[in-house]
Amino acid sequence: MIRFCCPCHFGLESVLSFEIKKLGGENLAVTDGRVSFDGELSMLPRANIFLYTAERVLIELGSFRAESFEELFQGVKSLPLEDFIGKHDRFPVKGHSIKSRLHSIPDCQSIVKKAAVTRLSSVYGISRFEETGASLQISFNILKDIATIYLDTTGEGLHKRGYRRDSNAAPIKETLAAGIIDLARVRADSVVCDPMCGSGTFLIESAYRAMKIAPGSRRRFVSESWDSVPKSLWSSARTEAKDGELRNSSFKGIGYDIDAASVALTNKNAGYAGVPGFVHAKRADISDFKQTPGVITICNPPYGERLLDIKQAEELYKRMGMVLSPSSDSPLYVISPHEEFETLFGRKADRKRKLYNGMLKCQLYMYFR
Repeated sequence: MIRFCCPCHFGLESVLSFEIKKLGGENLAVTDGRVSFDGELSMLPRANIFLYTAERVLIELGSFRAESFEELFQGVKSLPLEDFIGKHDRFPVKGHSIKSRLHSIPDCQSIVKKAAVTRLSSVYGISRFEETGASLQISFNILKDIATIYLDTTGEGLHKRGYRRDSNAAPIKETLAAGIIDLARVRADSVVCDPMCGSGTFLIESAYRAMKIAPGSRRRFVSESWDSVPKSLWSSARTEAKDGELRNSSFKGIGYDIDAASVALTNKNAGYAGVPGFVHAKRADISDFKQTPGVITICNPPYGERLLDIKQAEELYKRMGMVLSPSSDSPLYVISPHEEFETLFGRKADRKRKLYNGMLKCQLYMYFR
């Protein structure tokens, strides 16, 4: 069994935990912004391919107290790095330290690298590593003098699904959108509308959920080149993902945007994502929006941060309140950092959840009654 760790957006820990349990993860431990769990080696490709809300999949090699460089060195040196790192592999080091005595990141990087070389030298009987093979990124996290050492199995973050090759000025991250969609309970027969669709992320992620399309099935991962992970495990996981898709789903994704370029971008990205027949956008202003019974509306309106100014954003929220009439039959989910959104919208949310969009603290306002 291997100990894995998946970081996630703050506020989505429960969503990710449920995903991991469904995937077969065991002994889950949930902390702020991450979920750790046990799984066999086959979990490595499956977690990368199937998890919607994880930011990446890390192997947790070990954790120990490190109040001095000597303790950090000895702690890393005791870890079974050779289980994954071969004698030709590259093993760069990065990390961070918070509220710890060892606060110099460059010095910690140097010590971790030196300890890894010492360990691997004793195992492989060589003193010099050319590091010309596969890349295995070693990461360290030192929090309150407790050092945890990881290997990154993902490479580019899991929000990089492969379909959003272009985006507009302020796109929502795919993993955050996927978490909101899970909270909105999008199903195989759902109709989802985004009246300010931007680059189409909510609609495409909704299609993925509804059609059970594994979010990582259209991209590659850094650990696919590792000798320690058999290629057969990757083939098996990709076959499982393909076989599980619901291509006969009745899902519909409907997008609107006042910007013609955003409309074109949404339709183009839906094609890249492999769901062009299920997602369609057209140009329309929010003021002309007509609520349709039985439709889930999800949106990420401009915040007054990078798009519009605060006054313009507030006027937009008021207009939304005039045209959107959420009910149990037509629920609404809006993410916004504006603390007065409910007042401007004209109605208190049935439920709220604190989420972070990047470094921006937001609320997900949920209307379903």
